[in-house]
Amino acid sequence: MPHPPSDIHPFAPKFEFAFTVSIELTRPVWVEPSSMGQTRAGIWAKEGHFEGPRIKGRVIPMSGGDFPLVRPNGVIDFDARYFLEADDGTPIYLQSRGYRWAEGDAMDRMARNEPVAPDEYYMRVSPKFDVPEGPHDWLGKHIFVGVAEKVPGANRIHYFQLL
Repeated sequence: MPHPPSDIHPFAPKFEFAFTVSIELTRPVWVEPSSMGQTRAGIWAKEGHFEGPRIKGRVIPMSGGDFPLVRPNGVIDFDARYFLEADDGTPIYLQSRGYRWAEGDAMDRMARNEPVAPDEYYMRVSPKFDVPEGPHDWLGKHIFVGVAEKVPGANRIHYFQLL
């Protein structure tokens, strides 16, 4: 059986932009070193909003946050959990895992809340959503990938639905 052209695979994933979440963060609380021998932090979702073609709303202030583990090799292992609220009042629980890393001094600049170009670091997340039946239940029926953007004092995460 012949193979498709090298740049196309019959099961190649297709993505569609879903929405962007912009989150203002609190100052982190550090556990250095944690009982795991690494550095752990707690950073709360102070406030924010989200918007896309099918949905928009707000981040429920202080409804959760991120509890990253900084590995000895500098990779940040994210574990974020917080609530969104759609404009129609629907509560949406978001749980997201992912990684951030960079080479050179980009990680140090991000730690100092200095701007860093998107091509200087890797910051990707894999979210899951828990949402009641209704107009937004599509969130709980699909896989999403988030491409995160580190901005001083905040994160902006662009979510794409895997079709």
